[in-house]
Amino acid sequence: MKTKLTALVAAGMMAAAPAMADLVVPNLSYRTGPYGANGTQYADGFNDYFALLNERDGGIGGEMIQVPECETAYNTEKGVECYESTKDSGALVYNPLSTGITYQLIPKVSVDKKVLYTPGYGRTSAKNGKVFEWVFNAPANYWDGASVAIKYLLDENGGDLSGKKVALVFHNSAYGKEPIRTLEGLAEKHGFELSQIPVDAPGQEQKSQWLQIRRDKPDYVIMYGWGVMNQAAIQEAANIRFPMENFIGIWWSGSEVDVLPVGEKANGYKALTFNGVGMDYPVYDDIKTHLIETGKASQGGEHVGSVLYSRGMYAAVVISEAIRKAQEVAGTSAISPEQLREGFEQLEITPERLAEIGLPDFGPEIKMSCDNHGGSGMARLQQWDASAKQWNLITEFTEPDQEIIAPLIQQDSEAYAAESGITPRDC
Repeated sequence: MKTKLTALVAAGMMAAAPAMADLVVPNLSYRTGPYGANGTQYADGFNDYFALLNERDGGIGGEMIQVPECETAYNTEKGVECYESTKDSGALVYNPLSTGITYQLIPKVSVDKKVLYTPGYGRTSAKNGKVFEWVFNAPANYWDGASVAIKYLLDENGGDLSGKKVALVFHNSAYGKEPIRTLEGLAEKHGFELSQIPVDAPGQEQKSQWLQIRRDKPDYVIMYGWGVMNQAAIQEAANIRFPMENFIGIWWSGSEVDVLPVGEKANGYKALTFNGVGMDYPVYDDIKTHLIETGKASQGGEHVGSVLYSRGMYAAVVISEAIRKAQEVAGTSAISPEQLREGFEQLEITPERLAEIGLPDFGPEIKMSCDNHGGSGMARLQQWDASAKQWNLITEFTEPDQEIIAPLIQQDSEAYAAESGITPRDC
């Protein structure tokens, strides 16, 4: 839906007092810059689900949704500028798809009382709602992903990883470093040897890293990458004939963008996911009818059904369901950010509800509360079939090892509270 507000934000010329939309959900997107190929697909899915609700249902609770888009180019400074230029527009919630931008926005949303929703990225310890009152990161976080990957490897090895070697290839940034402490704890618990191999952004050149892997001969490689780093790593793995079935990416390293450029050699590569794959869900029929065939899909619908499109759509699903819950709790359809926060804290998305909205078994059950802003942390694995050019789900949703993760969440969030002068809420 193109509005005056949308046009102003896109042009970076936010008016001092724009006309208030019913429900405003800014899209801090990046269609340009080093990660534009990834960000574009996610932004399309995010836009289209809200557009579908407007076209098919007349919005949420009778209120139309406005999604002003602001280009960040995955640049932290630009991301903060987008936030500042839109926060007075009636904005309810932000989803910047950037750990760097997220870290800068956490203290800001706490002061401005805006919801920050960072599914599968951002600050992992924001799961602790006692400290991070305005931040939510369900259904899963980076530490959950590391744990689910190791649980999968345990299953593959009869429950015993002692003596095995696991290498972590990671984007040399706050994002890429997130799983290190979790994997260190899991290595100690299960007796495997962990090596850490950083890759500087953008990650096109990785020959030295993969020569190290060829020399060290790890049994498994786990990757936390983004953008061109992923396809470069998969190509280098193929070059040294590392077994693709022993190579597992986090969910940001498991899209079509990452594997298609490598061709047949990417066959068998695996990645974590917390959302379904493909288009065999009723909601895509509605998107085709209400958006694609009417010319209202973002960018004409060219990315509909891709992994990152679906993940952006899923983020919009969770936000829209939180809006519905907030409207129900508040007894009004025109909710405030404070009321939306209450909606998130009381949000429960059951398997039955997912089926109702046309996404059966698309994601794990989500249940949040005052102290749990991250849900269950469940994820599953998918594997790339190069001949069919599609991802296939190969496991059910799996719970992470909370014995390792819960203390880390507590420790990190309490350290943040102490540094920031925050008194944790009594939930």
